[in-house]
Amino acid sequence: MMNLKAIRSIVLPATVILLLSFTTAHKFYVSVTNVVYSEKNNSFQVTSRIFIDDLEELLKERYGIDAKLATTDEAKVSNAYIEKYFRAKFSIELNGEIAQYTFLGKEYDNDVILCYMELTDVNFSELKSISIQNEILTDLFEEQQNIVHIKCNGQKKSFVLIKENNKGMLNL
Repeated sequence: MMNLKAIRSIVLPATVILLLSFTTAHKFYVSVTNVVYSEKNNSFQVTSRIFIDDLEELLKERYGIDAKLATTDEAKVSNAYIEKYFRAKFSIELNGEIAQYTFLGKEYDNDVILCYMELTDVNFSELKSISIQNEILTDLFEEQQNIVHIKCNGQKKSFVLIKENNKGMLNL
């Protein structure tokens, strides 16, 4: 009969190996964008949260930029290329017409970049629909999901946008 010490020396390592084999790191490709109407400012305020490493990979792949985001060596052209990319891949339509937004800038929060945009002078009384097209990172990552939350005039709607379905609409 095996003693307890011998059983432990076999079972414990086998259990650890078995458990570790099921805990492989899974990378999620996701962004979260909040679009909120401000009655005070008659504007839509937009905040988009994206993983820094994903955006860095995109800037390198698409524009050949080694951005080094959130470091002291950050490329001076990073802001311009991030804005350029947003203008190509993120749009807002009000009543079916593409709306021009101001790219206000960015800041970092741990491993996430927050990008800020604003649509000013929105005449809410004439607004019948708002739609968001978000293709951020879908050209680089097949699994990318862009979650969009719209909040205006007491209404809330959320969308999960993917490469094949990249547009969501809220009728008011």
